[in-house]
Amino acid sequence: MLFNRFGLTHHDSARATPGFTLFAPINHDQAILLNLDGEIVHQWPLKQGGINHGMLLPNGNLFISENSKDGPTIAAGKGGVLREYDWNGNVVWEHHDENQHHDARRLPNGNTVYIAWKKMTDEQAAKVKGGLAGSENSFNAGGPYQDVIREVDADGNVVWEWESTDLDMDKYQICSLCKRHEWAHANTCAPLENGDIMVSYRVLNLLIIIDRQTSKIKWEYQEQELGHQHDCHMLDNGNVLIYCNGMHGRDLNFSRIVEFDPDSKDIQWEYRGTPALSFYSPHISGMQRLANGNTLICEGSKGCIFEITPEGDVVWEYVSDIWTKNPLHGDVNWIFRAYRYAADSPQIQNRV
Repeated sequence: MLFNRFGLTHHDSARATPGFTLFAPINHDQAILLNLDGEIVHQWPLKQGGINHGMLLPNGNLFISENSKDGPTIAAGKGGVLREYDWNGNVVWEHHDENQHHDARRLPNGNTVYIAWKKMTDEQAAKVKGGLAGSENSFNAGGPYQDVIREVDADGNVVWEWESTDLDMDKYQICSLCKRHEWAHANTCAPLENGDIMVSYRVLNLLIIIDRQTSKIKWEYQEQELGHQHDCHMLDNGNVLIYCNGMHGRDLNFSRIVEFDPDSKDIQWEYRGTPALSFYSPHISGMQRLANGNTLICEGSKGCIFEITPEGDVVWEYVSDIWTKNPLHGDVNWIFRAYRYAADSPQIQNRV
């Protein structure tokens, strides 16, 4: 297959949602803001690059996770430094935690919550079930590790922490095709309006909600067909939106976007490609429900950002032609996530 169409590949101006799209290619040194014509209208030069999960704060600043040179040598999701840049590219806040990975969010109170690795004790490691035998020290990272959800204040002081080994480790086993170097590969920590936190565990095909006040699990959902999911979050209508990557499921490997009722677990809406295998990213990736009901999708391993209507019609598509080096896979144009902001939103404030 020839994969040679890059930049703006489709734009239905009558149905696409007006605004600007933010993305930062993995391991690249720029965060980029596009208009709907696929033109770069603003850029932030980054200090290091990395997983580059970036989003705009209500004050218009860029909040992003970049690499540090220390910490575990686990490639997937490696971060280590959280930075906030103003519109002109000046660093106005920074937090270094060599164990930070994948996701981080600024909370309404000014604190920051993020995912981090923490070395397991021998007793904890002995409880891990499933996974590929003998893979505990994959990547020579000195594991195995567990994931923790950590909250820090503006000065970087830890004010709350939740350990993933608080899960019932007898109940949940690592996918038999996945490595055992971490329990259990958290890739999303999505704060809810009430302060609770929704977490996605990729190799367990598991979603949970942690009660922020009691540190107890108040909701959980496990399903193999989540396919090693990413980017779970709660919509304004109370449903959960999730990117089902489609790895190690019961069927052919293809991705789906699923909206489901958290109580009944019934699917309320679903998107898949036509044909199904035309939409597939086995890792990273995410989506955003837009104000008009459309959905912006980041098909991360293809570097493809596209917008669909509720009926599944593609009304906008952009494919990144920014290539970076991956030690295992060579040249990649991967994008962890992308977000659309309206011109008059607090994040953009009509600056462009």
